[in-house]
Amino acid sequence: MRRIIYHFFILAGLLTLISCARRPANAEPLSEEAPIFPDYKEVTIPVNIAPLNFSLLDNDKGILVAGDQVFRSRKGAFHFSPKKWRKLLSKGGDNGSINLEIYIRKDGKWLSYKPFNIHISQDKIDPWFSYRLIPPGYQGWQEMGIYQRDLESYSEKAILTNDLTGGNCMNCHTYMNGDPSKMVFHARATFGGTMVVNEGEIEKLNTKTDSTISALVYPYWHPSGDYVAFSVNKTFQSFHNHDANRIEVYDEASDVVVYNVKTHQIDWSPLTKAEDRFETFPTFSPDGKWLYFCSAEAVSPMPDKYREARYGLYRIAFNAEDMSFGDSLECVYDAPAEGFSVSFPRISPDGRFLCFTRHGYGNFSIWHKDSDLWLADLKDGSVRPMENVNSDNVDSFHTWSSDGKWLVFSSRRDDGLYTKPYFTHVDADGNATKPFLLPQKDPKSYYKRQMRSYNLPAFTTSKVNVGKRKLIDVLRNSPGTDVQVKQ
Repeated sequence: MRRIIYHFFILAGLLTLISCARRPANAEPLSEEAPIFPDYKEVTIPVNIAPLNFSLLDNDKGILVAGDQVFRSRKGAFHFSPKKWRKLLSKGGDNGSINLEIYIRKDGKWLSYKPFNIHISQDKIDPWFSYRLIPPGYQGWQEMGIYQRDLESYSEKAILTNDLTGGNCMNCHTYMNGDPSKMVFHARATFGGTMVVNEGEIEKLNTKTDSTISALVYPYWHPSGDYVAFSVNKTFQSFHNHDANRIEVYDEASDVVVYNVKTHQIDWSPLTKAEDRFETFPTFSPDGKWLYFCSAEAVSPMPDKYREARYGLYRIAFNAEDMSFGDSLECVYDAPAEGFSVSFPRISPDGRFLCFTRHGYGNFSIWHKDSDLWLADLKDGSVRPMENVNSDNVDSFHTWSSDGKWLVFSSRRDDGLYTKPYFTHVDADGNATKPFLLPQKDPKSYYKRQMRSYNLPAFTTSKVNVGKRKLIDVLRNSPGTDVQVKQ
């Protein structure tokens, strides 16, 4: 008798497993879309991305039919094993898409939401990207670090955290077109200095000179690897009691300079260091022949007139042979003439498109709710918003992948408080797809618990392998190399 009962339960269990793997029959179709988080409906993803797990927001129990596979939710969440996810990606159908149908049971009957697709691009994404995780504080910090994430899995590694460096600030990590062997970042306050990682060599720089108004900030590598463009800024911040933009960061003065990696010298043009202008956020063209930056007519006093500071987009010729500049500026986009301001110019690796953030005023757009991503076509001079990308909240700092097929940017669209990384595919004509949020193993739980912002997302073509101990040793013990002004 016990054996019969035992086999009965085994058979019942097998039947349950089989029933879990079946599409519900005679389900009543609903007219609305499935409420899911993250919103992965109709997004385009790279073929090498980690599984896009997601949760149902209105029901703890559901069935998902994805391609030819059937999944039952666990506490309202659908999880894909790496093996099953790769199978889905490899069988995306003739049009390169996965069709997804979600079923829920309500009042004793099965209901089906409108089906949707996840589109698969064969353009692979750079396998790693890095970012700073920082609490949403304004004047102080308790813990922060620069991290990197494997985009083909959920693996996250710390490059450096400030619990190892006296709780100091670290920021502005930048790579040469995604090359992790060429990296710059700043350390502030305790053990301060600019850190340059160059093909395994680590150097600490003291970048304040008698001829510049501050230490160097906002770096961008020249494609030769011999130069890094920086700005120097007298930056302040103010707080609002009654304003949608809670904080304002502004410059009272700023200039753009270029640093020679080999000679430890900086130089500039009178046109990038004008007394009556604010210049900031430099970036080199992929061929290295142009230096782009944002520039505004200087206004004072600050902060009284912070809303009058509006930056346009300019460029000046640069000669890498002798570190010299052209004798004239070219206006790429006169945003102030349209009543707007721009920040964070970044050029696609093929030199065709320049992506920037456009907003109402000022230059520090990461707290401006009206900031959107725009695209300048450097071939024909046209400028247009990235309509499929932008939201009704902050869409700001961004970086191109090494092949220019993908763009990562920071956005506050989910809750208005924390920036999160979103990814979009950009085709040869500059058309961008609906962005998708960085995948997590349990995204609903993870993003609910994550109380830090993703800051300065940047692609890398491989893992950053510089050792923490070596970085810490140089930060703590090196007196630093003094940067000199080119004579």
